[in-house]
Amino acid sequence: MAKQDTLDPETRARILDSAATLFYTKGVASTSLNDVQTASGASESQLSGHFRDKTSLIRAVIDVQSRSVLAREESRLAAVSTLAGLRRWRDALVRSNTLQDGSYGCALGAMSTELSDKDERSRAALALAFGSWQQLIVDALERLRDQGILAADVDTHKLGTGLLAALQGGYVLAQNARNSTPMADALDMALDRISSFAESGR
Repeated sequence: MAKQDTLDPETRARILDSAATLFYTKGVASTSLNDVQTASGASESQLSGHFRDKTSLIRAVIDVQSRSVLAREESRLAAVSTLAGLRRWRDALVRSNTLQDGSYGCALGAMSTELSDKDERSRAALALAFGSWQQLIVDALERLRDQGILAADVDTHKLGTGLLAALQGGYVLAQNARNSTPMADALDMALDRISSFAESGR
């Protein structure tokens, strides 16, 4: 029974949720296992039962955060069928960033900055997540192209890369400024570029 309690899935979920919040708000390097244990209310044996060390916890958080971000973005981007819809996607991101005064940035971007040069498995997992995010953007742009809203010869992959780069760079500048305006401006410039490929009259 003790072993079963130690590996309780609800406890694991609580640990991951606490770790994800701490990594996002304090940073990975500044968060200790003791911090996670205290925040989650887990015992030392429960924490070590689910995660043998901090690295295994970090990798699990990357998986959880990636799934969360991609699920959100898939839902939002799947609804994009017009250039105005793409602007609404931008508005939702900026609005969320504004609510926290630009603080903390992107959960995936922040972990990538801290971990990509330190742990190859973490870097690869984050690269996969960003690749999936970019593909969701590309899929939305390809729908606009296929509907005749964007020119038939538009390079959706290049535009998707540029839009995701504007978003991530915008997160960083907003975090530093404690203001979402730089993020909004960066996204607007990227969307203006995309709109320049709109077919006449669309």
